Amino acid sequence: MQSAPEQQHQAALVGRDPEQVRLAALLSRTRNGKGGSIAVLGEPGLGKSALLAAATTGTSLRVVRLDGYESESDMAFAAVQRLVTSLHPECGMLPEQQRRALLVASGEADGPPPDRYLVGLGVLGLLAAASNGHGIVCTIDDAHLLDPESLDALAFVARRIAVERVAVVFAGRDEAGLAEHLGGVPQLVLAGLDTDASVRLLNRAAAEPLPPSVALAIAQATGGNPLALIDLAGESLVHELPDLGMAGEPVPVGRHLEAHYVRRVRQADQAVQTWALLAAADSTGNIDLLAAAGAELGLTLHDADRAEVAGLVQLTPTVRFRHPLVRSAVYNAASGVDRRRVHRALARAADRADLTEAEAWHAARAVVGTDEEVAARLDLTAELAARRGGLVSCARLLARAAELSPPGETRAVRQVGAAEAALAVGATHLSQRLVEDLDEESAGPVTRGRALLIRSSLTLLRAERDGVMSGAADHLRAADLFHGFDDVREQDALLRAFDRCSSADRLMTGVTQAELGRRMLAGADLDGRWSVVLRGLAALILEPYDTAYPKVRAAFDAVLALPDDEIMYFGSVIGGLGAYLWDDEGRAAGLDRAARAARDRGALLVLDTLLWIIALCEVYGGSLHRASRWVETHREVRVAMGYEDANVPNVAVMAWSGEPRELVAAMADGAGGLGFGGVQFSGIEGLVARDLADRRYQDAYQRHRPLVDDPFLQVTPLWYADFVESAVRSGHPDEAQRVAQDLASRAAVNGMPWCEGAAERAIALVSPDDEAEAHYLASVAALHKTLAETELGRSYLLYGEWLRRVRRRREAAEQLRLALRHLRHSGAEIFVSRALAELEVLGARTDDVVNTDAAPPLELTTQEHTIARLAASGRTNAEIAANLFISPNTVDYHLRKVFQKLGISSRRQLADRLNA
Repeated sequence: MQSAPEQQHQAALVGRDPEQVRLAALLSRTRNGKGGSIAVLGEPGLGKSALLAAATTGTSLRVVRLDGYESESDMAFAAVQRLVTSLHPECGMLPEQQRRALLVASGEADGPPPDRYLVGLGVLGLLAAASNGHGIVCTIDDAHLLDPESLDALAFVARRIAVERVAVVFAGRDEAGLAEHLGGVPQLVLAGLDTDASVRLLNRAAAEPLPPSVALAIAQATGGNPLALIDLAGESLVHELPDLGMAGEPVPVGRHLEAHYVRRVRQADQAVQTWALLAAADSTGNIDLLAAAGAELGLTLHDADRAEVAGLVQLTPTVRFRHPLVRSAVYNAASGVDRRRVHRALARAADRADLTEAEAWHAARAVVGTDEEVAARLDLTAELAARRGGLVSCARLLARAAELSPPGETRAVRQVGAAEAALAVGATHLSQRLVEDLDEESAGPVTRGRALLIRSSLTLLRAERDGVMSGAADHLRAADLFHGFDDVREQDALLRAFDRCSSADRLMTGVTQAELGRRMLAGADLDGRWSVVLRGLAALILEPYDTAYPKVRAAFDAVLALPDDEIMYFGSVIGGLGAYLWDDEGRAAGLDRAARAARDRGALLVLDTLLWIIALCEVYGGSLHRASRWVETHREVRVAMGYEDANVPNVAVMAWSGEPRELVAAMADGAGGLGFGGVQFSGIEGLVARDLADRRYQDAYQRHRPLVDDPFLQVTPLWYADFVESAVRSGHPDEAQRVAQDLASRAAVNGMPWCEGAAERAIALVSPDDEAEAHYLASVAALHKTLAETELGRSYLLYGEWLRRVRRRREAAEQLRLALRHLRHSGAEIFVSRALAELEVLGARTDDVVNTDAAPPLELTTQEHTIARLAASGRTNAEIAANLFISPNTVDYHLRKVFQKLGISSRRQLADRLNA
């Protein structure tokens, strides 16, 4: 039920009944513990602020109001700071990491710069803590003017609300990419009022009722814009009708209203006009700052009072304009000289008040041409923003600093720094514009190298084929530019060249694998911290397996020893080195720690990449069930960031998960068409596995042979056992023998059970019957020591098939049943039908070989199953919430549903029940 005050306030709005009902329903659900969010979008004057006021007036929910201010739009986490201040007592209820992130972002504590998504998780926890009792609603008006870090954090909160007594309501114009920032948040798009409501509102606002024909003409001319109808109602309006346009097309209301307000401003005396301009130039509403700046210009608070009497502003509790159009009218109508004069006054006042960011912001707008002193202050402000995790604000401030810098190296350095900061948070358009404007001739080699890396990264993010394929070569060119000037950047560029090489795979252009290896080896001779890693990567590319192995092992160990804040950026290197060493456990542990580090820091962009890599690694040397879970987690992270789909599909997982062959082939070809050879060829290998599962051995051989004949780094040997199977069964024993021996020689060098298990299976396939069994037994024994359960199931399958062929039927049935159990448990369903067919030939029972993990039990949703699994492993609600980027209350809600569905009452019963 709505309260009487809520109903009375809603009655004051005309023609907005459906919109009010939708907002009221959101707040009603919030009171009942099922909160949510909405974004009210519309042009100026359509009543967004009025709707927010109507929805929250008289509500029993606690209301927290935030507004966007243009002067704070480059101040990192400015809106979050105001929210933290208003809810400061609740900060103590947050986990330490989230509380610290909020305090650092708000400038109240020192520490490592927090990622904006970690800040978002902290804001979610803060609002949840403040929702005790009746609940809380956070309204954000003029959301398009929020600083981007706060907007991203609040949008994250809006997307993750589930069973909290929390509502988040945005209102703003779809400017500066607001709708894109709010991806995943339900939208309520306002249009003009219909004719009947427009006429009613017009007559309510007019001094006396207007003739119906005149009222209709005004309603049509304004497009039903409520603010236009109210502000243009009056006697003078009739005489303005020809200007409004009665030909049927609405006038551009924003422009006409702005002109209307300009006329009102110019009716005031000069002191009032100047004071209004001062308030318009600042827009934060800080009365003390405005009073100090006004004194610089000879103004007093009496002039502010007269501006309020004139209907231009409201002075309590902070200075606010009647509508953003009034502010823009005041500011835009002033001359450039007058605008710069008030900005200088505001800068001096901010400087005396130790408002560093505000001083730099206003000083920058008071400059004509270049000014190195002001640019340097902006540079300092950008550094402060970066310390708080505000990389978008940092980018904007550095970009403005570059504009104010005289031509030369310093200007170029600031442009490139701005582009790097923008790229780090996915602001690709800003980053692209900054590097396009760079004057290469005035930039030094290091600056040009940094710009080259930015351009290369942009091509990867935009999936530009040529740039994706030439990425490794671009990194080598950048390393050459850094050479002799910056050893750290040179080595880092060489490390990242390996990432880009892995992405392009055999499609890499501009450099050969051998050239890449030699350049890495040269970079390893520098006195830098990545020398061991580079030497290992160079050996992986250039040397035979037996001599390369110890160097690669040393590199892998060095990467695994990195601290959390560094290891999370090494996903491709961990995956590549771990695969080369066939160290499934080390690889899994390293990637898991990297993912936890990224998750703990809220670095979702980094986590996005890591989860994709982890899922692929599970396909080769793991479990398809785990791969699918990582894909689901990856999807959840994408949703949390406001994206619907993966940037690049994980085609290998699709192939192994039984997606239609035609779809898998098309997706693989599509990835290759974009230059992502690694995705394309992993998809082809997935189709090889499908061919083997369906006993289409000739197809598998034909599909696989080109890849084996053109091996790629550490990847191809992972597929050798598959190739041996297809070659043996399609009549190519000599090729099978050669590849099996190569795999066996690697196993002899590394001594890893995963490699031994694959090699022994391959050797068994090419061995005579009197020798094969020992190798099959050695294969399953070795694979039992690994995480490679899919491979274990396949070894049992081949062993069982061999036993049936040599007429040892009872033993064959036993091994095939073990194969079926492991294949199902690992999620390798594509091979299950092959095992069942073998058992059917033998007449063996299969009904007692159940799938213990193929689907969430008892109709659990994917999220419920994930939460239940984490809880069964001993994770607390807080730990599960941090893993899934939801609140502990949401975890508790889902666990209660799980307990109800499974018929249990405690966590102790979860593990047994899930595996029942």
